[in-house]
Amino acid sequence: MEIRSLTRAEEEIMLHLWQMGRGFVKDILAEMPEPKPAYNTVSTIIRILEKKGFVGYMAYGKTHEYFPLISEAEYKRFEMQQLLENYFDNSLTKLVSFFVKDHDLTTRDLDEIIQLMQTKKTE
Repeated sequence: MEIRSLTRAEEEIMLHLWQMGRGFVKDILAEMPEPKPAYNTVSTIIRILEKKGFVGYMAYGKTHEYFPLISEAEYKRFEMQQLLENYFDNSLTKLVSFFVKDHDLTTRDLDEIIQLMQTKKTE
């Protein structure tokens, strides 16, 4: 199955569902901050996520308990790959360079990046 990018509203629902593991629409709604969307809005978004292959469900009569079919880690990998391809010519060097030049990284941030690179280099 091909992963596709989510809208902001879809991503918000998925973030709650990933955190919860599984839940009914009312459970997802309860986790959302104020102002909460309407129950029908969340229900509609969940059905869209189901059609996109992100969410599965267990039916209990007319009630459905939803659960993620794609992990948060899988989705993050997909989105980072899209970011890399679309904005940094598929170059990790350009991505890191962007953050080093355009963000106020602390010495600690830079040390952590260097340590991660050294660890990866010795693997």
